[in-house]
Amino acid sequence: MLDNSERVAPEIVARAQGLPTATVHEAGGKIGVMPYAIKPVHAHFRVCGPALTVQGPPGDNLWLHYAIYAAQPGDVIVAHCSGKFDHGYWGEVMSTAAKARGLGGLVLDGCVRDLDLLGDVGFPIFARGLCIRGTGKDREATGWINAPVAFEDLTVRPGDLVIGDADGVVIVPRERVGEVVAASHQRDRDEIEICRRLEQGETTLDIYSLG
Repeated sequence: MLDNSERVAPEIVARAQGLPTATVHEAGGKIGVMPYAIKPVHAHFRVCGPALTVQGPPGDNLWLHYAIYAAQPGDVIVAHCSGKFDHGYWGEVMSTAAKARGLGGLVLDGCVRDLDLLGDVGFPIFARGLCIRGTGKDREATGWINAPVAFEDLTVRPGDLVIGDADGVVIVPRERVGEVVAASHQRDRDEIEICRRLEQGETTLDIYSLG
């Protein structure tokens, strides 16, 4: 499992709370975009914390059960389902278990179920969509926890910073988190000033020298 040297420091996670994903992506040099189909199951869900990565076999959620108990409080489970999206890999029971352990959230490259109940539990989930199709729990099937996992052209490593909001999910490599979080706060301040100038009558063509 991850040790503390491999995790984003708690003080940096605290500074990253509330940063918009698009801001972080741009401030880091257009980095870390998870597949665009992965969105919050409920619009108010947000995640921010160190990644605990999971690779599970298609149509099987046993490794997600293992991940709930491998993770530490605040960790965000980031799970790949081997390209088989159309199963309900996660539901009310697993959300309740993860919330009871103090985990930070789930980012799943697959579907979930129990939509209304997931909202009631309140554990933040980002997924591709909803599907009622059940999953297996094959103890002989291959899976793993806390190794690099590829999501299209993005590789997520254990301990990377995961930030999710209504726009999607961005991953910040753990060795860059201090730099990227600082740059993100500066970008936020710059954009506030740009909006002030626009309200005073300037144009985006002038401000960005696009004319």
